Amino acid sequence: MLNGYKIINNHCHIYPEKIVTAAVGATDRFYGINSVYDGRIDTLINEGTAAGIDKFMVCSVATTPKQVRSINSFIAKSVDEHKDVLVGLGALHPDTEDLCGDIAQIKELGLKGVKLHPDIQRFKIDDYRCLKIYEECEKEGLPILMHTGDNRYDFSNPNRLLPVLKIYTNLIVVGAHLGGYSVYDEAVEKLKDLPNFYVDCSSSFFMLDTQKAKNIMLQYGIDKVLFGTDYPLWDFNKELQTLFEMNFSKSDYQKIFYDNTAKVFGLE
Repeated sequence: MLNGYKIINNHCHIYPEKIVTAAVGATDRFYGINSVYDGRIDTLINEGTAAGIDKFMVCSVATTPKQVRSINSFIAKSVDEHKDVLVGLGALHPDTEDLCGDIAQIKELGLKGVKLHPDIQRFKIDDYRCLKIYEECEKEGLPILMHTGDNRYDFSNPNRLLPVLKIYTNLIVVGAHLGGYSVYDEAVEKLKDLPNFYVDCSSSFFMLDTQKAKNIMLQYGIDKVLFGTDYPLWDFNKELQTLFEMNFSKSDYQKIFYDNTAKVFGLE
């Protein structure tokens, strides 16, 4: 707990020990960024709690369909070993041969939602292959934490997400990176008024000055903003410091830090 706030970091990537170094290196190369942390679970918990964060929502991305169930088992096992601080999201892939079975596994393991990364998984958000994912997640009440935006590609930009949100109106999507990594203005313009769309603030502050980031968050509405850091990329203390420099009210900070995530993902 920091400054009296209960805090959950809703966006953390973790990896099995045997691949963690390679996985973090691949992500760093993809974005041209050097991660602050090593991607290990112990580092997440130790450094995060030292910064005042109480809980961490952990996930990983399936780059092939055959990785889905092993990832989900790994996430669930990690949560089980650290029940007091970890919450898990499951992985899905649009080319799976048994989507309903994959979703059944996610629910049986007690995972709270789904993580998708269109840019790394190489699918367009509005690709017909993905529609069954949205249909089933909507039916099963599984929110999706989705990477959104990248001006280098056209997989996850706002034009792709908008029609999905309008069709699957009971599907909750959390758009990572203020709804549009590197295309922040376009994202907030197109997506801010959709009732089933939320955003997290991860991987945004390094690209935006503090006032601009605050203005974007206010345009979405504080009830729609979740705190996340995209572990292992960014320093926990610096991300928290940037938020505190925005001088929101105490009630707004509690929404950003915990209440909104608890509401979206059905936490206590």
